[in-house]
Amino acid sequence: MIYELSYLILLLPLLSFIVLGLAGMKMQHKTAGLIGTCSLGLVTILSYWTAFHYFTADRVNGIFQTIVPYNFTWLPLGNLHFDMGILLDPISVVMLIVISTVSFMVHIYSFGYMHGEKGFQRYYAFLSLFTMSMLGLVLATNIFQMYMFWELVGVSSYLLIGFYYPLKPAIAASKKAFIVTRFADMFFLVGILTFGYYTDSFSFSFAADAEHLVMGQGTTPFIAGNMDKAWAAGACILPTALVLMFIGGAGKSAMFPLHIWLPDAMEGPTPVSALIHAATMVVAGVFQIARMFPLWIQYAPEAMSIVVWVGVFTAFYAAAVACAQSDIKRVLAFSTISQIAFMMVALGVSLPGHHGAVLDNHAQLGYMAGMFHLFTHAMFKACLFLGAGCIIHAVHSNEMALMGGLRKYMPVTNATFLISCLAIAGIPFFSGFSSKDEIITACMEYSPVVGYIMTGIAAMTAFYMFRLYYGIFWGTENVEAHEHHTPHEAPATMTIPLIVLSVITLGVGIYTTLAGFLGWGGSFGSFVSAAGTDYTIHFDTKVAATSTIVAILSICLATYIYKGESQPIADRLYKQFPKLHRAAYKRFYQDEIWQYVTHRIIFRCISTPIAWFDRHVVDGTFNFLAWGANEGGESMRSWQSGDVRQYAVWFLTGSVALTLILLCI
Repeated sequence: MIYELSYLILLLPLLSFIVLGLAGMKMQHKTAGLIGTCSLGLVTILSYWTAFHYFTADRVNGIFQTIVPYNFTWLPLGNLHFDMGILLDPISVVMLIVISTVSFMVHIYSFGYMHGEKGFQRYYAFLSLFTMSMLGLVLATNIFQMYMFWELVGVSSYLLIGFYYPLKPAIAASKKAFIVTRFADMFFLVGILTFGYYTDSFSFSFAADAEHLVMGQGTTPFIAGNMDKAWAAGACILPTALVLMFIGGAGKSAMFPLHIWLPDAMEGPTPVSALIHAATMVVAGVFQIARMFPLWIQYAPEAMSIVVWVGVFTAFYAAAVACAQSDIKRVLAFSTISQIAFMMVALGVSLPGHHGAVLDNHAQLGYMAGMFHLFTHAMFKACLFLGAGCIIHAVHSNEMALMGGLRKYMPVTNATFLISCLAIAGIPFFSGFSSKDEIITACMEYSPVVGYIMTGIAAMTAFYMFRLYYGIFWGTENVEAHEHHTPHEAPATMTIPLIVLSVITLGVGIYTTLAGFLGWGGSFGSFVSAAGTDYTIHFDTKVAATSTIVAILSICLATYIYKGESQPIADRLYKQFPKLHRAAYKRFYQDEIWQYVTHRIIFRCISTPIAWFDRHVVDGTFNFLAWGANEGGESMRSWQSGDVRQYAVWFLTGSVALTLILLCI
């Protein structure tokens, strides 16, 4: 049976990592690349085969089944136990498609982009480890297994971001990413341990039986009879644990203020940026919220507002910063932060109706929209990053000032980049329109204020993406930059992945747009609905029309300002608001604020006193004890000379002294 082969989805990239890691340097570049790419090709085939069987299988009462082909106890700890296994349900199977597709395209693309690079074999070994970690994260059967692969994803990203380790910026970026995400992961771990202590379980299945468990009636072990502990878990502890887990997810998904690592992660190879931004690395937080969604709905609906407003502010902040960046990869990086925030908001506005934990259409809408946007965003954002890699490969720079007019030299990259820009802008018949429109609809039902804010941020997205597009492919060509190296189209290994991803973006967009307007059943939204049931996309005509008009007006504004060879309006705005532009360009000084907080407050005011206490009090105490023991030993050394005559003198002297004392008494 196909599900019994699901272990190969994890095993193949793991074996690829081991082989390339141990023997890769003895192989030719092409051989190492073929091993990594072929293993991912097999993983992709298995993932699609699994998805086909899963979504076409018979359902129970119209609901997709949750299948656990493998699960075994790895480490028993009394009532608690750490399990390892594979869980297949709608969102994990969809994530298999996302990860395997994007990773496979990145492996093919890297043949051309990384050709001739020192450490080519090491690069493919790290790619295999990264992919295995992401797949393990989404297939985890319990929270602790998710956390293990969560940390492996962090280690893999550290290795890939710092791939160019001779360069100081790459070293700094990898350490920054590692430290910031580890800081957030500390909260995630505390939340997991709190959850496990009060539920006696790390299993996701706790969510399905939550009401009975809290009353001490469930079949899953839950401190039977301890009603005080059960009440605390339901009323106070579980919301706290979920918020702590969300902080871990916010760090991994680069939510404000833990976003500072992601723009600097662009120091890694561009294909790595595509993998980080499009697959599971930065959407791990979204996946975590989605996986724990029933718990949020039942125990922490009020805390969902934290997710909503963190997402709203992050989306606006990142969009504002993206409008002022000149490095094309950083524009895309802040675009990713903004789009991930859209997914967070979509999950946050998903609240149950009047039936308690029963998910009504509104809850289904927000959940489905968030997960569907994760799918569509992965495809067009991977296409955008890989397109950026082709551009950098052609002009040897990340700066828009050294580009312009590249449409004449790079027609394939131009066409695929334009399709992806239209998708992220939310234009009908492109995939981003369907998912973005459903998110805004869910936001409008949650709160018109949130809905209008998100509509405005969507307009900003269309503006800065077409500012980027015109700056690269139109505008004034930098003749001086091109006279020594004429730009050219990338080789087939790099353009074919662009074409595949743009075709997916366009095909999904056409299908879902028609499905939404014509009411076709069984659209893509069915596969990621909150309850695992069919959920067909139905557009709110008013919201769809408004968001489309706003997006088109934003594109027209970007066209008016940036398409021409000269840009007098942009120059005039820059001269009129230089401080605002510089603040946005400098990311509103978030890096400087973090530097001040860490060095001037945490290090100087907290760490330094603690270090002084540790050095002088703790170390001083133990040093004093050691000194006292040493001095005592030195003073007694003369008594242990080994001279029998000296011992006899001391013995007789002591005996006489004791005799006299006894006689006196």
